[in-house]
Amino acid sequence: MDQTTKMADVPARVLMATIFILSGMGKTGAFSATQSYMESFGLPGILLGPTIALELTGGLFLVLGLWTRYVALILAGFSLISALIFHSDFGNQAQMMHFLKNLAMAGGFLLLVKHGSPTLSLDGYLASRKKT
Repeated sequence: MDQTTKMADVPARVLMATIFILSGMGKTGAFSATQSYMESFGLPGILLGPTIALELTGGLFLVLGLWTRYVALILAGFSLISALIFHSDFGNQAQMMHFLKNLAMAGGFLLLVKHGSPTLSLDGYLASRKKT
């Protein structure tokens, strides 16, 4: 692996994780409003707790590079499902942009599924320990 690839690994994970960490924190701070918003789309409000846990834990695991491929696959699916449920009003330009943002994030996560987190990560550390 060349030096450029190694240097891109951590910032890529941090940038992908930031939106989930901030979103999870925001949902925690506005729990009942977010719960009502979800319910207005026909989702049970009880799903908000697991959603917050997924966003915060998934984001943290990405930053640490822990179980990166599995977490990235889950977050790719989450991004696609969220796009379809919450951002499918294509007559609204803002919603269309959110939809496309979610698709782009899913694409980035699929690259993490393919490549994992081999450097400067807990995945890399654990893999190196298995070899010794």
